[in-house]
Amino acid sequence: MLGEKMFTVLTRQPCEQAGLKALYRTPTIIALVVLLVSIVVLVSITVIQIHKQEVLPPGLKYGIVLDAGSSRTTVYVYQWPAEKENNTGVVSQTFKCSVKGSGISSYGNNPQDVPKAFEDCMQKVKGQVPFHLHGSTPIHLGATAGMRLLRLQNETAANEVLESIQSYFKSQPFDFRGAQIISGQEEGVYGWITANYLMGNFLEKNLWHMWVHPHGVETTGALDLGGASTQISFVAGEKVDLNTSDIMQVSLYGYVYTLYTHSFQCYGRNEAEKKFLAMLLQNSPTKNHLTNPCYPRDYSINFTMGHVFDSLCTVDQRPESYNPSDIITFEGTGDPSLCKEKVASLFDFKACHDQETCSFDGVYQPKIKGPFVAFAGFYYTASALNLSGSFSLDTFNSSTWNFCSQNWSQLPLLLPKFDEVYARSYCFSANYIYHLFVNGYKFTEETWPQIHFEKEVGNSSIAWSLGYMLSLTNQIPAESPLIRLPIEPPVFVGTLAFFTAAALLCLAFLAYLCSASRKKRHSEHAFDQAVDSD
Repeated sequence: MLGEKMFTVLTRQPCEQAGLKALYRTPTIIALVVLLVSIVVLVSITVIQIHKQEVLPPGLKYGIVLDAGSSRTTVYVYQWPAEKENNTGVVSQTFKCSVKGSGISSYGNNPQDVPKAFEDCMQKVKGQVPFHLHGSTPIHLGATAGMRLLRLQNETAANEVLESIQSYFKSQPFDFRGAQIISGQEEGVYGWITANYLMGNFLEKNLWHMWVHPHGVETTGALDLGGASTQISFVAGEKVDLNTSDIMQVSLYGYVYTLYTHSFQCYGRNEAEKKFLAMLLQNSPTKNHLTNPCYPRDYSINFTMGHVFDSLCTVDQRPESYNPSDIITFEGTGDPSLCKEKVASLFDFKACHDQETCSFDGVYQPKIKGPFVAFAGFYYTASALNLSGSFSLDTFNSSTWNFCSQNWSQLPLLLPKFDEVYARSYCFSANYIYHLFVNGYKFTEETWPQIHFEKEVGNSSIAWSLGYMLSLTNQIPAESPLIRLPIEPPVFVGTLAFFTAAALLCLAFLAYLCSASRKKRHSEHAFDQAVDSD
């Protein structure tokens, strides 16, 4: 009996071992091969996807804004990379065109003629924006103080001008978003946003090329001078009167700025000069021949009464015997001292009662702080005095005095670009700026050098139009190169998932075979022990 058992064990064991080896060898080889192939494929496609990608230049989007000011309309074309939005730093101005003629508010009596003025610039704009992007390019028109005054004076005429503009732009190939009159406060805020945006005061790139808020960078105040109004905007200190309408909470990129902004209607360069001429007429014994200490010596000009008094800014100064067609002759005397004295009368400084938190005409203003940028009319006046950037108050005053002392024949030699309308008024404008900044805004000899008279940053004009476009379109974009991958992302992810799953299944199967083999050996060992004990 024992002999038969021994024979059975000895004969069955080699047979079973041979069968087991045959049974497990083929699946093991297959699993190992599949595992190896999966690993090779995973490594290969990952390396190819990372190292063989092609970086392409980003696509571009465009935006158009028409700055419809009181004295002129300017068309701006902006562009930015299309791949990312709601970030910042890469909007650039690519084109600028000045519309021929005066501002749109001058078309109150003939609104149908407004489109003709735009035609030349719009033809040029069409060439600046790629044809296939015309339909997706937003275009906005924002009208400022000139139209604000026209609306107050004749709302029907203002609406007809806007309707004529809307009808014209709806026939253009661009995505017209409307023509509207913006408030003086909006104009101030948009100008402040533009200045700080272009100067990089909101966001900057860190070492990892990510946009972050600049550490320790303070914002810059904005000083804007147009034809019919002037604006001041800056981040106010902690002790401000939050109950006034001139204080705004502006939220940008996760940061809240407490902004003071005020627009002075009728204190733009053109309207302020009309008020000045009206004041000279009021104080003159003769009503048809007057001297103007701010006009150059040897210069004279004839104006109609309507030119001076057909404005809401001067209507209260009209003489009793007013005839808009009557002619007034102004003769320049080129008197710097008297000009400075007379211009001061434009501002009611006494209305502030010596309060520190008041500019003029009883308008609340917190104490100025930090650097400022003065642009538009402020820049052009400083440029006429051969000044730009930052300089001392003494330098400004001496340059003003020298310019105002010149006679008319010398001005073409002093000014790089001579235009009679502006040349005759630069002396007035310079003295106006002095009183506005020093006696109004309270700049001192120490703080004046913090004002930077600038026209643009890089190649982009400092104007409210850029801030206006960013606000309306909600597109504050960031540069992001387009990366073309060797394998399309869905295909790459699918392939990655398939071969990862295959590798995991193979590993699980090999682990199972290993475990089964160990159990088999353990049972055979137990059986052998049992036979030996028998």
